[in-house]
Amino acid sequence: MIFEALIGILKSVPPWLAVLLIATLPVFELRASIPVAIFEYGFDPFTAFYISIIGNMIPVIPLLLYLEPVSNFLRRWKIWDKFFTWLFSRTYHKHNVRFEKYGSIGLAIFVGLPLPATGVWTGCAAAFVFGFKFKNAIMAIFAGVLIAGILVTTGIILGVRIFM
Repeated sequence: MIFEALIGILKSVPPWLAVLLIATLPVFELRASIPVAIFEYGFDPFTAFYISIIGNMIPVIPLLLYLEPVSNFLRRWKIWDKFFTWLFSRTYHKHNVRFEKYGSIGLAIFVGLPLPATGVWTGCAAAFVFGFKFKNAIMAIFAGVLIAGILVTTGIILGVRIFM
């Protein structure tokens, strides 16, 4: 229902821009942008992959650079402090063992699995929580985005409908 509303809103922009924008959105990301590009707009798989990868990487640099200062600023209010405490402690407790054991490879795999609660948005939060250096986080997240893009595109080529 939300997905159909989003597609309706994006009908007023060029198809490539709609796909790019869908790829930037949390929850949707590549899991939605690649199928939309192929099934709704008739893009070939390579074009859908390419545009979706670019779109999915757009929020990464701002998230990595500004997640800490924005969360610190918002923590001045009790409701935001509770939210960030919950988010970061949940992320830490759910993924601590994997990230300590596998480091950047673990982050790449986490981002690369096209499942709910994975992707660049939660990958950036995990990189922040686990203290990844900017360069390492960018490279791991980009590798994960490529993995997710390949998995989703391959799944669609093979006839598996993902997310839709």
